[in-house]
Amino acid sequence: MATDPQYGRRHFLKDSVLSLAKTAQEFVKHRDAPSESAEAPPKRRHDWLRPPGAVAEEQFLERCTRCGDCLKACPYGSIKPDLQTGAPVIFPDETPCQLCEDFPCIAVCGTDALRPLAGREEAAMGLAVVSHRDCTAGQGCHACVPRCPTEALSMDFEAFHLLVAEGQCVGCGICEQTCKTVNDKIAIKVTPARFLASGGPSAGI
Repeated sequence: MATDPQYGRRHFLKDSVLSLAKTAQEFVKHRDAPSESAEAPPKRRHDWLRPPGAVAEEQFLERCTRCGDCLKACPYGSIKPDLQTGAPVIFPDETPCQLCEDFPCIAVCGTDALRPLAGREEAAMGLAVVSHRDCTAGQGCHACVPRCPTEALSMDFEAFHLLVAEGQCVGCGICEQTCKTVNDKIAIKVTPARFLASGGPSAGI
């Protein structure tokens, strides 16, 4: 039986149109899809510390004008602007506070968001907390102990546990940053002062 050439042309044109429409749909689908190479927005962190001498969090937010003077005054670049609010913060695992003797960050604060301190023992940024499960003190590591500027850390050589003297720890974060550089897991982290005051969660991301 002979094939009708008109019938064949009609089906050819129909198939062509359908194929073109499908191609267009796929193009739009891939065009509008998010690029895999696009960088995801940075995850908001909550483990930041306020600079030394910071007043209670509610007062701090009222007084701080986000002027950035304390950021510029910090000789170690420890103080950074929060990405969401612009207020000054410190990430202890990255660049901890070095507890400068003259506290230049406090000296330049003109709104009393950072109050003058008699000494480094009054800095009160947080409290170091040890995860004994992750700590490698039992394997001989105590790299953080000699780095502590307030001598708040010590080793219990009977239990091979790291100890934190809460009355001496000011939460500068030097121990946390040290732990990060020598171990696979950070076993000692600073709980920010605002969580200690409110009974809120421990430091985390």
